[in-house]
Amino acid sequence: MKYKKHFYLLMAFVALPLLFFSCADGKEAWTFESEEVNFKLEKVIDSIRVPFGMSFLPNGKMLVTNRFAGQILLVDIRSGEKKVLKGVPESYCKGDGGALDILLHPNYKQNGWLYFSHSFGDSISSSMAIERGKLKGDSLVNVERIFTAYPFYKSASHYGSRMVIKDSYLFFTMGDRYDLKDSAQTLNNHLGKVIRIFEDGQIPNDNPFVGTKNAKPEIWSLGHRNPQGLTLHPKTNKLWLHEHGPKGGDELNLIKPGLNYGWPIICHCIDYDDTPIGEGITHKEGMEQPNYYYAPSIAPSGMEFYSGDPFKQWKGNLFIGAMALTHLNRLVLENGKVVHEERLLEDFGRRIRVVKQGPDGLIYIGVDGGMILRLRPI
Repeated sequence: MKYKKHFYLLMAFVALPLLFFSCADGKEAWTFESEEVNFKLEKVIDSIRVPFGMSFLPNGKMLVTNRFAGQILLVDIRSGEKKVLKGVPESYCKGDGGALDILLHPNYKQNGWLYFSHSFGDSISSSMAIERGKLKGDSLVNVERIFTAYPFYKSASHYGSRMVIKDSYLFFTMGDRYDLKDSAQTLNNHLGKVIRIFEDGQIPNDNPFVGTKNAKPEIWSLGHRNPQGLTLHPKTNKLWLHEHGPKGGDELNLIKPGLNYGWPIICHCIDYDDTPIGEGITHKEGMEQPNYYYAPSIAPSGMEFYSGDPFKQWKGNLFIGAMALTHLNRLVLENGKVVHEERLLEDFGRRIRVVKQGPDGLIYIGVDGGMILRLRPI
């Protein structure tokens, strides 16, 4: 039995490289099968420890945040060459913190603005901020802080943070800082919230809690844990969010103004020590049920609706990176409801941190450890 076991292990080792091949340009690639289309996974670049955010420039390059190092990298998609941008505000790179999301303004070609979220501070007190600036060569210039989350806290956990721009409004997420989960239910702070401001940092006077006593006027929705996915549906333009549960209960939610999404009063999960969260209830009047939830947790990060042409079979599907269960999660929605789920790249075994559709219509992912890769149909 000993020799037989070693024989099978050897055969598995020999067979594994059949999934791997080298592209014509010399870059590594792997082949995969899925329910609807087979594809190859091509390596664009490596040596980025935690690629949290990703955004495509109009000149064939991309911006990638390296969370662990507090960096924004300028990456040439064709050559794989990368440069560390100068002039980037300093980040507090501990725990969940560091350089977080990166977003180009929809009218970037005209105004040149890009947005950068990151944690800042130290081990005594830290928070999350949104900066905007402009790219000049390999430097970030004209940097201005347009938002700071309050309160500051000593924990280095649950900063959020994802951003989208819709109709001149900047929407973004802020986590509950882990120890302060009850703050997600109170309006006098930014923790566990979706925030809406104008793209220059001003506060819209039609936000749902403007005029509410002691409420932060930037709040758009509340009752969130640690949202690390935020995106707009390409046809309806509706705002979708996902957030981490503790042990089970990762949620996908359709976000509407002024609504309460329940954390930590209601949830479909238990705590890490197997005890209930609060009263252990899943429903309560006045609190929203998730559109979809995962049990056990997949640890979601990054999210994008696919609208390109190369993967016609996947058009309209929602793609979510999974870290704990190391796969690319594909959801099929009909009339705003999830009707099917497929888990891609499970055999690849990487924590998928960010998912974006490129200007070429291909799907790009960033994995911890850390590479940028793209999916291309075969």
